[in-house]
Amino acid sequence: MTEKRGSFSGKLGFVMAAAGSAVGLGNIWRFPYLAAEHGGGIFLLVYLVLVLTFGYALMKAEIALGRKTGLSVIGAFKKLNKRWSFLGILAAIVPIVILPYYSVIGGWVCKYFATFVSGGMEQAAQPSFFGDFISQPFEPLGWFLLFLGLTALAVLLGVDKGVEKVSKIMMPVLIVLAIGIAIYSLTLPGAGDGLSYYLVPDFSQFSATTVLAAMGQMFYSMSLAMGIMITYGSYMKKDVNLESSVKQIEFFDTGIAFLAGVMVIVPIFSLGNMDQIKPGPGLMFQSLPMVFNNMGTVGNYVGTLFFVLVMFAALTSSISLMETVVSIFRDKFGWGRKVTCGVVLAICLVLGVPSSLGNGIWSGFQILPGQDFLTFCDFMTNSVLMPIVAFLMCIFVGYIIKPKTLIEEARIGMAEKHIKLYEGTNPVRRFFNSAHITLSRVSAPISHFRREPMFSAMIRYIAPVCIVLILLFSVLSAFDLLKYIGLSV
Repeated sequence: MTEKRGSFSGKLGFVMAAAGSAVGLGNIWRFPYLAAEHGGGIFLLVYLVLVLTFGYALMKAEIALGRKTGLSVIGAFKKLNKRWSFLGILAAIVPIVILPYYSVIGGWVCKYFATFVSGGMEQAAQPSFFGDFISQPFEPLGWFLLFLGLTALAVLLGVDKGVEKVSKIMMPVLIVLAIGIAIYSLTLPGAGDGLSYYLVPDFSQFSATTVLAAMGQMFYSMSLAMGIMITYGSYMKKDVNLESSVKQIEFFDTGIAFLAGVMVIVPIFSLGNMDQIKPGPGLMFQSLPMVFNNMGTVGNYVGTLFFVLVMFAALTSSISLMETVVSIFRDKFGWGRKVTCGVVLAICLVLGVPSSLGNGIWSGFQILPGQDFLTFCDFMTNSVLMPIVAFLMCIFVGYIIKPKTLIEEARIGMAEKHIKLYEGTNPVRRFFNSAHITLSRVSAPISHFRREPMFSAMIRYIAPVCIVLILLFSVLSAFDLLKYIGLSV
């Protein structure tokens, strides 16, 4: 017997889960580095503009696609056009590959949380600590399994009792911690200068590289082209206003990214050593522990809270990745949730073990020059597959099913709410209103799509060009080729 497909209980559950997916490690370690590297305030301004236009259109398209079909990514594209089912398969590969190595990194976060909470801040601040840890064969695997187990537990409980409930708990705590740490950062000596650098746009720093870097960050930060928003959209009830939900997700995602910049850039700036801002894991696991250690005794408490925040951000994102993969297999094969979770865990072990050991005993094995297994998986998904999936989705929505198809889906929310006003519990009233209700489903006032022209133009003309530029920029920067065309990372 096929299990009933789950759904979020309402708008709050959907927004918290989707925002939890978007708020991940990319917000906390990638955004501050890029902001510092590309002029601070000017990068922030460009990023905000892109989120409100480019990001809004793509996120709205994915959520509407999922809600319209009620299926995960493979089934959604196939249902709307069988010839484009290949796009669903391509998109499904992304979370399947990301989840294992993301869980490895999540294990690193758990390790650092345990180190700080046990009073090991000085040890963690040593330059060799991170490298010594990840190069070990067994301890990183243990933390990987712990993180993966926590993720699987939430997914095993289902959409409303697991994914939604965990997000409703973790997201408010994450937000409070981010605000608290950001406020403390502003009390440090020299914080004013760091905040000014971060907030005040310096238009002399504006360049094509700034725009491309901001586009890339926005693209990855909002969980686009991973099948996540399509899957979560398929769990979204018809009476939920889609447009306002997307706005709220954007607000949470951008807000946490902004606070991450305050938490990271301001303390490092106040110490007068901006060279400590490194890309990726180096920032979180090497530079920041040194910053916390320089704060003295209070740094241990700040560092502990920071790694709680990061752990929650990583968990909400990994839960969304696993739920997406589970949903894909369940829709495709009709398996129960328990069986599917077991299969997904097996895949994670097969891909996660080499992702972990690639930093140690398997470090000599490189698929591409300078890329261990984890780095290669990250490059292929983030720099290659995701832009390709997003580009093809724009073509699919813009020219195959047409934007109008998803615009009509986005308008449904208020119509369903309007209908509910006429549906009573009295049998006589329900009988006489039945014809009226049927008519209302066709003619009821619908939610006003305020950015409809922008949505259509973005999906059909602007986004495809931007995505091609992101793809080229990502690939060229990965192989250090930007200098040959007059750009720099």
